Amino acid sequence: METLIKLKHADVVDQLNQISQTLEQLNLPLPSTELLGENKLRLTAEWIKRENEIHNMIEEYKRAVQKNIEDTRANIDYLREQDESITHLPMGPLK
Repeated sequence: METLIKLKHADVVDQLNQISQTLEQLNLPLPSTELLGENKLRLTAEWIKRENEIHNMIEEYKRAVQKNIEDTRANIDYLREQDESITHLPMGPLK
């Protein structure tokens, strides 16, 4: 049984570009301690700490997703190059 898998390179690249653009829009600013004024409640300190942790997690997530996008882009480029090199063999494609 023969299975044919087709890579629609342009479609995949378009989707990766859309994901990258969406990822760039993902932003959670750090909490403003200036807005709290002189408020030194324990709750406020815990809130700022938690907000900073969430901000750091989102930034780490964005880096991981961006790395996955870059890896995927490199992999599909490699697959396309391999496919093109096979189809341009002097004796024709292998079967």
